[in-house]
Amino acid sequence: MNILVTGGAGYIGSHTCVELLNRNHQLIIIDNFSNSGPEVLEKIKKITNKDIIFYPIDLCETEPVKKVFQRHKIDAVIHFAGLKSVGESVTNPLKYYRNNLLSSINLVEVMAENNVKKIIFSSSATVYGKPKTLPIKEDFPTSTVNPYGETKLMIEKIYTDLYNADKEWGISILRYFNPIGAHKSGLIGDNPKGIPNNLMPYITKVAKGEMEALKVFGNDYDTDDGTGVRDYIHVVDLAKGHVKAIEALKSGINIYNLGTGKGTSVLSLVNKFMQVNKIEVPYEIVERRAGDIAACYADPSKAYRALDWVAEKGIEEMVKDSWHFEKNNKKDS
Repeated sequence: MNILVTGGAGYIGSHTCVELLNRNHQLIIIDNFSNSGPEVLEKIKKITNKDIIFYPIDLCETEPVKKVFQRHKIDAVIHFAGLKSVGESVTNPLKYYRNNLLSSINLVEVMAENNVKKIIFSSSATVYGKPKTLPIKEDFPTSTVNPYGETKLMIEKIYTDLYNADKEWGISILRYFNPIGAHKSGLIGDNPKGIPNNLMPYITKVAKGEMEALKVFGNDYDTDDGTGVRDYIHVVDLAKGHVKAIEALKSGINIYNLGTGKGTSVLSLVNKFMQVNKIEVPYEIVERRAGDIAACYADPSKAYRALDWVAEKGIEEMVKDSWHFEKNNKKDS
């Protein structure tokens, strides 16, 4: 297929591009490098020995997106592009509503104009809010505890309404849990700009000495060790889930959890990182972060049944690959 990938230079997007190229799909990538860099595209090419077409475009601007669809025959779209920091969304909600909603609406409007009606949307487990029971299934009630999650839920609703109005659309909504890890080559991984918002790049940058100490946000949650529990999934497993989803995509709307089904606490992950990689990671306990919940992990059985997909890599491989990438990753890259 000819697949348009928005946000394809980002963390999850870049790994998904690698897996799509490995399956011999042709890629057109759009990215504005708000949280990535052009060197990632060269690394994707180096890993796969395949060419890609790239446009440095902001999805909030309609005309450049229209030109991409006019120049290329596109069969389907995977939509990653969006701002994703929970904390920043709490302090700057308008930035998140404007960017994430406008870009997502622009995209499907241009798709409809060009009769391209297959899309995978990159959503999040944050749409489940504070779940009453665990593990989380796709039919659980949705609610949100921060503006980032609200934008994801609103886009899900917009795309569901789009399908209800036009049954030709094939839409799969993938709700991620907590991706970590990196490609085994060490060439691509989670390399955010500025202070990391996600746990693993924070851990690796402290381990490397670029940051003084890891801040653990709260140790008074109702969990075994008091720190938050999350379903950490290797980013390569997550990327392969996208390949399965797009290759199985037909008319209809489908929602899938992509997770391992197992919860791991923040301190357990930090300790496993130190044990596997034989390096110290100093940390300090600080106040809870706005918008966080105690525990969140998936029931991924629907994706297994419908897509023949299951997460295969464990925590040890996740922390090992994360550190391998960080050691290879120069400050200026």
